Amino acid sequence: MAISKPVLFLGAGAALIVVVAISGQDKASSASPTGCQVVVTADVLNARDVPGGQKIVGKYVKDAKIDAQPVVENGFRKIAEGKWVSAQFAPPVEGAKCGP
Repeated sequence: MAISKPVLFLGAGAALIVVVAISGQDKASSASPTGCQVVVTADVLNARDVPGGQKIVGKYVKDAKIDAQPVVENGFRKIAEGKWVSAQFAPPVEGAKCGP
């Protein structure tokens, strides 16, 4: 039994869509380049230039998910170079690889 070209193309297109959707889910689950992502639990969380520093270099709102580094110093988690937030108010999201 021969399969017509339109049916063959539709089947191949559907398979491609499934493959793209699955690969997109993989990227979403590992969105952070380091594998560490945190969620803000404070109403507003200030980012400081150094752990415990006075200079505010950014702000994050409650429930924001932030890519982070697996580094904590003196109770502050490194978000990026020159950006630190209180680890108390930025716990790792479930399944994140943020270290011990």
